[in-house]
Amino acid sequence: MEKVCFELENINIIYSDKKILEIEHLAVHQFDRIGIVGKNGAGKSTLLKLLANVIPSSTGKVHRYTDFGYFEQIESPNAREVDPVLLSKLQVPSHTSQRSGGEETRLKLAQLFSDYHEALLIDEPTTHLDQYGISYLLDELKYYYGALIIISHDRFVLDQLVTTIWEVDDGKVTVYSGNYSEYIAMKKVGQTQQYKAHEQYIKEKSRLEKASLEKMQKADKIAKASALSKKETKAKANRMFETKSKGTSQKAIQRAAKAIEQRVNQLEVVEAPKENHVIHFRQSKALQLHNKFPIMADQLTLSVGNKVLLKDVNFQFPLGRTIAITGKNGAGKTQLLQHILQNGNGLTTSPKAVFGIFQQMDYQFKKDETVLQFIKERSDYQESEIRSVLHAMGFVGNDIEKNVRNLSGGEATRLVLCCLFLGRYNILVLDEPTNFLDIFCIEALENFIRQYDGTILLVSHDQTFIEHVADDVYLLEEQKLTLIHSH
Repeated sequence: MEKVCFELENINIIYSDKKILEIEHLAVHQFDRIGIVGKNGAGKSTLLKLLANVIPSSTGKVHRYTDFGYFEQIESPNAREVDPVLLSKLQVPSHTSQRSGGEETRLKLAQLFSDYHEALLIDEPTTHLDQYGISYLLDELKYYYGALIIISHDRFVLDQLVTTIWEVDDGKVTVYSGNYSEYIAMKKVGQTQQYKAHEQYIKEKSRLEKASLEKMQKADKIAKASALSKKETKAKANRMFETKSKGTSQKAIQRAAKAIEQRVNQLEVVEAPKENHVIHFRQSKALQLHNKFPIMADQLTLSVGNKVLLKDVNFQFPLGRTIAITGKNGAGKTQLLQHILQNGNGLTTSPKAVFGIFQQMDYQFKKDETVLQFIKERSDYQESEIRSVLHAMGFVGNDIEKNVRNLSGGEATRLVLCCLFLGRYNILVLDEPTNFLDIFCIEALENFIRQYDGTILLVSHDQTFIEHVADDVYLLEEQKLTLIHSH
């Protein structure tokens, strides 16, 4: 039997009277490969920190029976020794105090992999990593000999690495066997079964309510007939017997109707599965573009300092398409987007182009207004449509009444994305939009993109995301921009 590495018993974690986690029993064995999924704020990182002994539990016990390594995405690298071979493989520059987000992530991974641990607890390792870095991470972890517990918004990574999913929702942890795609398939089967059970419940409830109503109507008819009989002053003796018989019959029917009503009340209620409303993002006539290619480049050369990023490049980005630009970190993807936004040398952009921009940065809101007010001031959509879009991106209940200046970084990211799709634009430019989104919000973003009438340029290292939304995929490499996929 495999050794137990971690064991949680009767765990309760409560912050500000809000239940974050409630776990009766959960165990991690020696060669388990577990992916933790759930919405932002559900408690994924809290669960990992609990296992890593970073935070305590309000009640219960956490048993740790093994040596483990812990990777936290927001933590800065420490000053420990690192295997120089790993630094070279991960292309981490040495002897520098200024590192990009990607370089910091790769340095922390090099530190994690420099020593062997019997278990690894890893929180969002792919944020800031390019495709090369993600490939290296996959190669290291595919053949890792030990227990792996990982949080990742990258569905491809989860599919490649894990064989069990822990879903964190409403403080509970539900265990599913399989990788992420198999987990989604099981959820869909469950939704289908719930839909059928709901339909059966509605059908049976309607049948019983109809039968009860028919009984009550029949009893009413008998009562009316009985009242009519009593008014007949010259009634015969056998008519008195008939009236009594009718009264008895009426009560029996009423009892039967009430029995049916009790059966209705005893039916187990089966709620309908939650459905995602499809929102179509239409373009106003004033914003519609008519150029077949609203963005074109002719012999474009792009440099930053002494470094040439693109040399004599030609391209035509078609109207209404979603165009993904891929490539290694430092290749010049973000610089190309900036050059397009500035309508720089070598470019021809439609004069009617109105760009909506999402960039990798901290958003600062200067005005006191609610989430709903923020969107309404910048959109021509109906409030009901705005609410649907916000709900799809995880703003539920009183979230829409939050002051925008008090939003977390993840909430600000989601709000800005909602504002772009609901805003007065015809070309959206999205630079790494899936960073800091949970998987559920990434899937909502994919639905937004599919339902958007305008043109979209995006940069992303999320392979699954690109596969799901991109019409044309370009690779920026060795000073060239090459179309590698189109459909």
